[in-house]
Amino acid sequence: MTQRARERGSRGRRTESPRVRRTEGVPARHPQRVRRDSRRETIRARLRRGLSAKQAAGAARVLGMSTTRRAAVLAIVVCALAFTLAVPLRTYLSQRAEIRVQEQRQSELRAEVAQLEDRKAALSDPAEVEAEARRRLRYVMPGETPYLIQLPEDTPQGQRQGAQRQPGPGDGAWYQQLWSSLGG
Repeated sequence: MTQRARERGSRGRRTESPRVRRTEGVPARHPQRVRRDSRRETIRARLRRGLSAKQAAGAARVLGMSTTRRAAVLAIVVCALAFTLAVPLRTYLSQRAEIRVQEQRQSELRAEVAQLEDRKAALSDPAEVEAEARRRLRYVMPGETPYLIQLPEDTPQGQRQGAQRQPGPGDGAWYQQLWSSLGG
């Protein structure tokens, strides 16, 4: 028989656990046996909890921190990552907006270039150049009689008369009117 079986046979059956005896103040008969039993119980408990609980318990033991401390450290790490990514993300988004504006500006400039090229092609025609010279520069061909209609406001005399108009008695600042009335 093994030593363990002998111990069982000599003791008989127990009705209470070794821990209960120890808490009652009665010393355990075999303290080594109690330690082995408690180790077995912890092993069984670990097996019941499964692999994830085992890894979590191992991590807690390795880090030597409570769950609250681990949560606080995790929160600090997440905040640090958020702050680290905030500036590049903001830069990326602002550059995307700037690229969008520049692409829009580029499309507008391309449309303007196309319009100017069309205008250049139109001006390569001599008839179009002649029409522009007649309209803008008021050119006439030899043998044609030009007619120019001017309104009274358009004449140089009308412009001079408006500029030479003297201020009347109601014109000017109040102090000028006062001074002119005193001076006679």
